[in-house]
Amino acid sequence: MTASLVFRLHDRGPELVREVLLERGWEEYDEEEREEEDWNLYWRGSAFRNSEYHNLLPWQRLNHHPKTVGITRKDCLARNLRRMRATCGSSLYDFSPTAFILPNDYTRFLAEYNKLRLTRGPSVYWICKPVDLSRGRGIFIFTDIKHLVYDCSVIVQRYISNPLLISGYKFDLRIYVCVKSFHPLTVYIHQEGLVRFATEKYNLSSLQNLYAHLTNTSINKFGPFYKTEKERVGQGCKWTMSKFRHFLHSQDINELLLWQRINNIVTLTLLTIAPSVPSCPNCVELFGFDILIDFRFKPWLLEVNYSPALTLDCQADITVKKGLIGDLIDLMNYSSIDSFRERAYQKHKHKRPCFHGNQPSPVLTKFKETKFQKETSGTQPSQSQALPLLKTLRQPKKMNQRRSRQQAPVADKRRHLPPVDLSRIYATRGRIINTTATKTHTDETLNLILGPHSRTNVSVVNRQTCPLSGETDVSSKTPDIRQKGLGFRRSAVSWRLPDIHSGSRRTVKAPLEGTTALNGQHIPPLRVGDFIRTFPFNKATLNASQNELDVKSVTQELHRLTGRLAAAQSDKTNRRTVEEELKMDTEGEEDFDSLFWGPKDPPLLSQCFKPT
Repeated sequence: MTASLVFRLHDRGPELVREVLLERGWEEYDEEEREEEDWNLYWRGSAFRNSEYHNLLPWQRLNHHPKTVGITRKDCLARNLRRMRATCGSSLYDFSPTAFILPNDYTRFLAEYNKLRLTRGPSVYWICKPVDLSRGRGIFIFTDIKHLVYDCSVIVQRYISNPLLISGYKFDLRIYVCVKSFHPLTVYIHQEGLVRFATEKYNLSSLQNLYAHLTNTSINKFGPFYKTEKERVGQGCKWTMSKFRHFLHSQDINELLLWQRINNIVTLTLLTIAPSVPSCPNCVELFGFDILIDFRFKPWLLEVNYSPALTLDCQADITVKKGLIGDLIDLMNYSSIDSFRERAYQKHKHKRPCFHGNQPSPVLTKFKETKFQKETSGTQPSQSQALPLLKTLRQPKKMNQRRSRQQAPVADKRRHLPPVDLSRIYATRGRIINTTATKTHTDETLNLILGPHSRTNVSVVNRQTCPLSGETDVSSKTPDIRQKGLGFRRSAVSWRLPDIHSGSRRTVKAPLEGTTALNGQHIPPLRVGDFIRTFPFNKATLNASQNELDVKSVTQELHRLTGRLAAAQSDKTNRRTVEEELKMDTEGEEDFDSLFWGPKDPPLLSQCFKPT
C-alpha cells in the first residue's frame, strides 16, 4: 500500500488547512513517530529559514517563496512601487497613492502636504498605517498635520475619499493570488474572493469612526451593527465575489475593464519583486491582494497580505476559503509518486537541492564548491559505479546515530552525487519488475492523492511517471536547463523520485487538464479548480518570462492588452479595425489559450476583443 501524503503545520494551524487535507486522506506529521524529513507539505504563517529552503527534498513543498517581503510589508511595497514608477512611468504604476515612509520621508511629505493645502484647502485627507502591523491595527485618518502622531515606522498616503459605495457602505475586495513559480513567473488568481464591508455608513465628518472607514473583519466583527440587517449588505460584513458580480450585473455595469485593471495591478505588483526572488520550484505562495474601487470604477491597491487569514467567521468564509485551499492543493501538483518517500534517500542525505538562490548552499564553502566543480565537471556515473552506491544506500543505520547536516568535505561531495535509477540497476542484475501491477497500483492511489474533494477531473489527469512503472515521463520532452549555483550536472540516468523541477528552472508538466507544449516551452494549465492562469497570458509574455524576466516586454503587453480591450468595448470603435488587428495578433498563437479572469464563466481573451 502506498504511504499517505503527510502534511506538517507550524504551531498547530491553520485549522482549515488541516481539515481539508485530512478529508483528502492525508496524514499529519508527528515528530515522535516519523523521520525528521518524512513529510510532503510544510505550511506555516511566518517565513521559513534559508536552511529550510536549501534542504528541501524533491517530494517536499513549502507554502512560501523566499524573499517576498518586498510587497507584503507596507514600507517595502511603497519603495518598490516608487522605484517602478520612476522606471516604467507614473501612468503605468498609478494604482496606488504615493506613500511617504516616516520618519525618513517626513520632509517630502511636509512639502506635499503644504502644496495641496494651498491648492485644495483643508479638504485633503490622509491615512497613516504602521508598516508592520495587520488587521487594521494602528490605522487612523487625518486632515490636519497636528493630528499626525506616531511612535513607530509608518507610511502616510492620500486617503481615497471617494470610494464606490453599496447602499452607503464602504467595501474592498480580497483577491486571492497564487504564484506557482517566480522562475518562470506563473500566476493564478482565484475566481472566488471576498467583499469586505464597513459596518456603518461612510461619513467623512467622523474620521475617528473606524467602523465606517475600515473594512477589516477583525475590527468590524466587534462593531455594534455587525449582526444587524443592513440595507442590501445584509448581516455581517462579507459577500462572496459571486454576489458582487451579481450586483455589478444588476447595475448594468460593464465589468470587463474593471477585472482587467485588477488583473494588471496583480501582475505589475508582482513584477516589482519577481526578478529578485530566488528560484525555488517546490514552493507556492498564496497572497491576499486588497483592492478598493472608487466611484469612477478605478481599482486601487491598498496592500498585499503575506498569509491571508483562513479563519471561518461566516458562511461567506466557508464558501470561499474551503474551496480555495482545495484548489491550492491541486495546484501544488501532487501525484502518486510523491507518496514514495524513499527512506534510504533521506537517511544518507543524497539530496538534489530544490533551491536555486543567488548564493550557494551554506553547506559548501566557496573553496569546497570550486574544488567540487572541478572534480565533477563533465563526468557522469556509469551503471557499474551505481551498484556500489546502491549497496551503500541499503546499509542499515547504526543505532542511536544521526548524521549532522554539516558534514565533512567528502560527505558534502557524496551528498550531491546524482541519484541512482533503481529500475536500470535492477534490470542489469537480472531482476524482473512487474510494471503492469505497478501501473495498476498507481491508478488506484491517484484518487487518494488528489482526494475525493478535489475539483480536478481525475478522468483526464495526465499521470506523472512512477519510477518503476516503465511509462514515459512527459516532462522529459522539455530540454534540461543547466542548474546554476552548485556546479552540479544532472545524470543521464537520474532517478525520477519525483521529478518536480529538480535541477533546473523548467516546469514539470502538471498532471492537470489543458497542459500543452509550445515550441519546446512548457505552458501551465489554463485553470485548476477556480484558479485561472493570468500570467503568462500570450506567447510574448511566455517568452519574456522563460529565462531572465523581461519586465519591459511584459508591461508593454499588459498595456497593449488593456488598450485593445478598452477599444473593443467602446461603441465608437471601428469593428473592422479591431477584427483585423485581432487576426494579426493571433497568427501562430492557436496553441496558446488564455482565459479572461473575472467573469463568472471566464471566456477566452480573444472573445473579449470583439466589439459589443
